[in-house]
Amino acid sequence: MDLTATTTDLANAAAEAVRLLPGRTLDPVLAGLLLTTTDDGVVLAGSDRERAIRLSCSAAVHTPGRVLVPAKPFAETLRALDVPMVRIAVEGARLAVRTPNARFALPLLDAELHPGVPTAPPLAGSVDGDLFVAALTTVAATASRDEALPLFTGVRVRADGDRLVLAATDRYRMAVASLPWTPVAADLDALIPATLLAEVARQARGQVALHVDDNRVGLAWDNSVVTTALLDGSFLSESKLVLSAVDTTVELDADALLAAVRRVALYADSRGVLKIEVGDNEIRLRTADQQAGEAEETLKADVPDGRTSPSFQSRFLIDALKPFSGGRVRLAIQPGMRATVFSSPNAEEVMDLRYMVAPMRPPAT
Repeated sequence: MDLTATTTDLANAAAEAVRLLPGRTLDPVLAGLLLTTTDDGVVLAGSDRERAIRLSCSAAVHTPGRVLVPAKPFAETLRALDVPMVRIAVEGARLAVRTPNARFALPLLDAELHPGVPTAPPLAGSVDGDLFVAALTTVAATASRDEALPLFTGVRVRADGDRLVLAATDRYRMAVASLPWTPVAADLDALIPATLLAEVARQARGQVALHVDDNRVGLAWDNSVVTTALLDGSFLSESKLVLSAVDTTVELDADALLAAVRRVALYADSRGVLKIEVGDNEIRLRTADQQAGEAEETLKADVPDGRTSPSFQSRFLIDALKPFSGGRVRLAIQPGMRATVFSSPNAEEVMDLRYMVAPMRPPAT
């Protein structure tokens, strides 16, 4: 193998590969990156048997070839270079990374021992990348990080006609987003690891295609393809979370409420809990702690009915309000310990987002 590539392009592709396939195995072969030349450049691929990635990068190929190298050192070497072009060539038992005034040589691993990268499952449909990323940024963040409960570490992605529905929960909050998509196959209902989707949200560009079969799901955008095994088990359906008894509806500016929550939360107790007291055309945020002191702030709001006054963990409130920044937010408050639903009052929104937060016991006063 011998090729020349734009340093930035190749470095970005290698860095993207490392982030999508983060080397969770001690096997150096599975932690390696397969480089294979094509007519148009070079393909970077890898697999740890659970997750697989394939990325393309333009390059001038002088000698075709296929090699396996340690992924992370390769990516870090390219990232550290400050030259416009880089040459990659096999020299004996090493892969040399050359610039006009430097040479870095990585050991070659046995490519024959690598299990290879499976092809993506059949195409299910495609979705606008910007909308998909916006939805994932909010929904994937609500999934649990507790690996002991794998059911809650995923995002359920399912097709509902010409809408794509994403849902995730950590049992204390839940986010559900619905956005338009172009279906190709009728069936798409997959529980996908939230950690992978969070990384996809940082990298996806343009149209994103979703591929799925009984065991695997794939996402493709630009010149990137990542596939992963589906999480096992059924998932709590968001359709079961019906607003059965909304007691109070509040509507106000999302940014004003977010800023007030952040200020009042500075005086919250160790649990970070604050109370929302609903009044006539206003709400009051209140919290107190014996050591931190106490704080309250009043905001103008539309309150057509009800006077329920729930308490929430402030960090969950902040996460729930961020997606509605720049507009107004509606709070549908249910009595008792039922969840409050945050949504946009604008019926013309392309993406329908609902963010549910479970209440907490009120702070001591």
